[in-house]
Amino acid sequence: MKVVVADVKAGKCYQRELPKDKESLLIGKKLRDSMDGSLVGLPGFTLKITGGSDVAGVPMRTEITGQRRIKALLSGGTGIRNLRKGGRKVKVVAGNTISLQTAQLNTKIAEYGAKPLEELGFVLTPKEKKEKKEEKAPAKKKK
Repeated sequence: MKVVVADVKAGKCYQRELPKDKESLLIGKKLRDSMDGSLVGLPGFTLKITGGSDVAGVPMRTEITGQRRIKALLSGGTGIRNLRKGGRKVKVVAGNTISLQTAQLNTKIAEYGAKPLEELGFVLTPKEKKEKKEEKAPAKKKK
């Protein structure tokens, strides 16, 4: 399971892979619950669960209880984009409880620990710059 940790003060996010043996400690927790940061490598930190998605990429919603997936008629919020005013859409969404099917968990730091993130190994890696391919447009023929 991947855990994304958002540093609210710095406005940056860090991603860590959670070991298989520690995943069972999160199963049954719900969105908006707090968890210990030592699971992810942040001793002394407290993390608040803000969202996530399952193995199929279906987003979790706070108002859907349990570990299930349902088709819901939604008018906005998580999983809904580009609706006209007053519009609603049927979308598949996951429940608010973490299960074995949860692939990614989004969290934010609620309480900071004694050590800064850089000392704990959370360093941002710069994005690789995409090399622009120089494509030459075909020359237009004059008539």
